[in-house]
Amino acid sequence: MTAAAPEPVYPVEPESGDDDSRFTNGLLFDVAKVIESHGYPKLASGRDLLELRISLYRFLYTNKDVL
Repeated sequence: MTAAAPEPVYPVEPESGDDDSRFTNGLLFDVAKVIESHGYPKLASGRDLLELRISLYRFLYTNKDVL
């Protein structure tokens, strides 16, 4: 018998409507540092950071069932 897979925790609701004080530039730069520490190239352009920000927002807050 296999155990049931746990339900996904993400996406979450923002703290206040569309705003969440946890979603900061600091979070974005921390994620960028982790990516770089795993051997990926350093995010060098504003476009790189924008794309990472959008992807992170979608992961954290976007309902995957509607995609």
